[in-house]
Amino acid sequence: MATRMNIAVRGLFATPVAALEVPNAAALNEALSAAILARREAYPSVQASNAGGWHSDREILDWGAPWSGQIIDLAKGIAGQMTTDRQGALAHPSWKIQAWANVNTAGHANVCHYHAGSFWSGTYYVDDGGCASDHSLGGEFEMLDPRGPGPGMYAPHLKFAGEDGASVGGAEIIRPKPGLMVLFPSWLMHQVRPYRGTRARISIAFNLSL
Repeated sequence: MATRMNIAVRGLFATPVAALEVPNAAALNEALSAAILARREAYPSVQASNAGGWHSDREILDWGAPWSGQIIDLAKGIAGQMTTDRQGALAHPSWKIQAWANVNTAGHANVCHYHAGSFWSGTYYVDDGGCASDHSLGGEFEMLDPRGPGPGMYAPHLKFAGEDGASVGGAEIIRPKPGLMVLFPSWLMHQVRPYRGTRARISIAFNLSL
């Protein structure tokens, strides 16, 4: 005889990752690309998580204005909708912003890292360098399972099952696409796989702190 059980399920300590395809991004990306590539010609790279490639200073809101400000305003809007108290009410924090540009060409990547001192972090893709249409070019944004190897120890056949498999002790990837914005918790370990294209792969990264 079956007994009805009332089971309450909550997604405690889940990892929220938001993605937005910015509408009508072509003109915005053209302006951002010109500003970023001009800055690259005039200033040397900062060394951060970049393994090769060019990493700008963190003043893109000044030298990339007004277009960079449009990207950050969108990011703040997404973060505002995702930041709530325990009752689900919007928290309305006053965000402190830090933002910069990355340009990767053939063989460049970003090593695994997180963003200390921040609440939300994100990336906006100005130019994917062809990654979206040609998967052999690599350059994927990769997020590591925060549970580490533990889940995979119990189901090793699912570990690193790939894009169509389960997220069990492995990673999830997002392929760059012009106009795509991704927002994730700053503590989430992430990296950029080596890019093998001939065009410039251009992105804007940002941190939102309290």
